[in-house]
Amino acid sequence: MIRFRPAPWDVALTVLCAAAMFGEAVYRYEFPGVLGSSLIVAASLPALIRWRAPTASLVLAFVTLYALARLEIEVDIFTTIPAPAVLCAYAVADRHGRRAAIVTGIACLPLTLAILQIYSPHALFSVPTAQNLAWVVLPLALGVAAHERRAAMTALVERARTAERTQEETARRRAGEERLRIARDVHDVVAHALVTINVQAGVGAYLVRNDPDEAHATLRTIKQVSGDALGDLRSTLGLLHAGEPAVSEPGPPVQGIAALDELAENLRTAGLDVTVELDPGPVPTPVGTTAYRIVQEALTNTLRHAGPTTARVSVRPVQDRLVVEVVDEGGASTGPLSTSGSGNGVRGMRERAAAVGGTLEAGPRPTGGWRVSAALPLSARKEAP
Repeated sequence: MIRFRPAPWDVALTVLCAAAMFGEAVYRYEFPGVLGSSLIVAASLPALIRWRAPTASLVLAFVTLYALARLEIEVDIFTTIPAPAVLCAYAVADRHGRRAAIVTGIACLPLTLAILQIYSPHALFSVPTAQNLAWVVLPLALGVAAHERRAAMTALVERARTAERTQEETARRRAGEERLRIARDVHDVVAHALVTINVQAGVGAYLVRNDPDEAHATLRTIKQVSGDALGDLRSTLGLLHAGEPAVSEPGPPVQGIAALDELAENLRTAGLDVTVELDPGPVPTPVGTTAYRIVQEALTNTLRHAGPTTARVSVRPVQDRLVVEVVDEGGASTGPLSTSGSGNGVRGMRERAAAVGGTLEAGPRPTGGWRVSAALPLSARKEAP
């Protein structure tokens, strides 16, 4: 069973409408009889249900208004009689909006004029007539204003929620991209260090009996490479702890093109004869970092798959792009890099180049060896890795 519990404010307004009509009737004539009192109560009741059934309450209000007007001889009231209809008209416009208000006005204005023409003691073209018509238009206009204001506030709140969700999604996406960038850096650092250490350990194992001094030099190189790698890892992984207090010692700076000579020197100790040709000019930091990581990964792959050999690194600007090229001569231990460049290392280099809006090509050379070539835009986004 449906239970109707009107709000206290609606009950108060209903009682107020009935009291006003009773007061006007007593003031103008005398206390209304049983029929008049019943109709006054019935005419006030639509205000009680105007929010539960706005349209039905407005129709009921006009029906009881007409009934009270018919009892003009017994109940002589004109000023307060439209009050319930005014409240119901406001509820219709507030609940259903502008279109419903227009339809209601088109229906109620002629009906009001007809009632005034039949029962009002005033002339049709008079100030009281205009006032009565205003009591039809004014509540509809106020109801439309309230409806549209509420709709605007709802839309504003929804836009704010949408913006908040978009901001959260953007933050999650950027966090994911940052973690992917850190994962790539970790891969590059670990792969480069382990390959170098592996080659140097093999050389040291061979020299430990035949040339102890050279074996000691190899061990020192392993210590230096591993120490640099640990420092680089500490700096990279420290980005994952942005919410924790900073360490007392700052990590090493992010490597750029200027660090390629040092990278080449470390690889020369591992048996890779690297020649570096640099003429980059001014380079944005993201592009410089990407170029360094691509060269590092390419030379690490060369050392891993070709062993001690000769490689050439070239970094130069061509129009609005920085062209990075790594070429090696190959070796006797060529590994399983596919000719389509689908290995994890090559895929990582392609992703790095794409992150700054560039492209990368990798594949075997017709004369032997391997070639990696990347074209990176010099106007790359600052937030790119």
